[in-house]
Amino acid sequence: MKRPRPVTVRLARSWAFSSALLALLLTLLLALSLALPGNRARAQPPAFAPRVDTVPVRGALRADTAWSQSLGIRKRLLVYLPPSYLVDSTTRYPVLFYLHGLTGAEDNWLQLARLDRVMDSLIARGAAEEIIAMPDGDDSWYTTWATLPNAAACQVDTARREPAASFCVPWPHYDDYIARDLVAHVDRTYRTRADARHRGIAGLSMGGFGAVTLALRYPDVFSAAASHSGVLAPALLGPRPFREPALWARTPAELREAAGRRYAWFAPVFGTDTIGWYARDPGRLAARLVTAGTSVPSLWIDCGLRDVFLDQNRAFVATLRSLGLSYRYHEPDGGHDWNYWRAQLPHSLTWLVAQVADPSVPDSR
Repeated sequence: MKRPRPVTVRLARSWAFSSALLALLLTLLLALSLALPGNRARAQPPAFAPRVDTVPVRGALRADTAWSQSLGIRKRLLVYLPPSYLVDSTTRYPVLFYLHGLTGAEDNWLQLARLDRVMDSLIARGAAEEIIAMPDGDDSWYTTWATLPNAAACQVDTARREPAASFCVPWPHYDDYIARDLVAHVDRTYRTRADARHRGIAGLSMGGFGAVTLALRYPDVFSAAASHSGVLAPALLGPRPFREPALWARTPAELREAAGRRYAWFAPVFGTDTIGWYARDPGRLAARLVTAGTSVPSLWIDCGLRDVFLDQNRAFVATLRSLGLSYRYHEPDGGHDWNYWRAQLPHSLTWLVAQVADPSVPDSR
């Protein structure tokens, strides 16, 4: 007959068994809770993720006007302020300028491409915050005109929706308007990092021409430029598709041939002889900087494979290559329309933000 165990031994073993059973039940309950929807352990966010507790989700938009001594008139602009701008009163930000195309307006990038939402999205994924200014550039080609506009006819133009007070320009010096007057206004009004290395410019079509030529003409103002479907070789002649070496118009008659039905767009601005056209040619502006030993701004160029200006973009890139310059060039599928520009905006904007936020980012072909 077995001797009964002491009561203390039985209690100890009973307590050990109960503790083990309780631990097992707690483990099962914890596993079950983690398996339920919404309760799974979340992965740690990447190091570049923004802190949502201190940075609002969206940036702010402001309508503004700026006096331009170069034009002799006040011009409108829209300004995107990044999410932290209104909650942090000390930080200064790089600035981007986005130019519209021919017959366009300062609200095109917002209304037709939602540039503000694209920038919000990039910031939420860790991109540096930027101020973005979108000016009214009329049908100016963002350059100084070869002829003076008819101010009297402009004042009585009833077909135009824009008031004469902001459209009828006495002195069409649109390059100085953007690079000097507008830049000074933005630096004076907003908390910018007011130097060329933290300032970039971009545009589409006519605005692509404007962005590239302004950056090449004013490298002391802009350190990077991006062009979507830009008119980058307006005096280009020769067979299509483009073949090197490029053939350039040498007479007024050849200028008309090169421009075709678009000649009426160019003549008041570029003039009717090759002197005016060559003085505004992006490739020749780049060559001038190389000859002078001046640093050339970083360049992004893209153009759709079905775009009417594809040959011009290829010719401009061929010139950059012959000069030994670095650039980014892309030929996605697409035409000369907002479907294409909306699709390409996030890519060029990501690149441009990186250029002005960190100038040490290398460029490549």
